[in-house]
Amino acid sequence: QVQLVESGGGLVQAGGSLRLSCAASATIFSISTMGWYRQAPGKQRELVADITSGGITNYADSVKGRLTISRDNAKKTMFLQMNNLKPEDTGVYYCSAKRFDVSLTHWGQGTQVTVSS
Repeated sequence: QVQLVESGGGLVQAGGSLRLSCAASATIFSISTMGWYRQAPGKQRELVADITSGGITNYADSVKGRLTISRDNAKKTMFLQMNNLKPEDTGVYYCSAKRFDVSLTHWGQGTQVTVSS
């Protein structure tokens, strides 16, 4: 059974930090580009950052220099270190696993991040 389980969300003041984690099923972690997306109220879901199985990263312009994506292949876990958070970072953050063996993306249930001004 495929599972993506996020944790680490919460409420933080502007300028603060949070670290999100996504624990993935072993069956998909090694064959997927892992990513973080977020959805703010009334807005579409958008890519925050993703990372290939080989460690190549990609970031949205709005988060470059503040958020860092990483993955621990041995522990089948992905992380998003978020520093210098801004109110516009508020939203539900979703973990994704885009498989490269089939045209399929798996999603986690989401974790809420709220940044107060």
